[in-house]
Amino acid sequence: MELPKTPIVKVMTTSGRGATVDEIADRCVKNMIHIADSAHPEVSRQAREFEKQILAMLKVYLTQAAAGERTTIYNVLLNAGQHELAEMIRKL
Repeated sequence: MELPKTPIVKVMTTSGRGATVDEIADRCVKNMIHIADSAHPEVSRQAREFEKQILAMLKVYLTQAAAGERTTIYNVLLNAGQHELAEMIRKL
């Protein structure tokens, strides 16, 4: 088995925060879609348009997932009687 010439693991770090929806979506698209430098210009153009559409769609779904997770955390805290903490989460 031949190993890839380029690194197969990439590390991204943040300081004092988690990764944003934009950062995660960008990383995802870069790992999903590869456009060869040797691709025909029209194929390359279409692939870049497809890449933009996938990026936009990922951002929508990742934003919805983050909001859904916050709603779940809010409800768990509320049900545990942690009303003040639940409100802090809701305001994020």
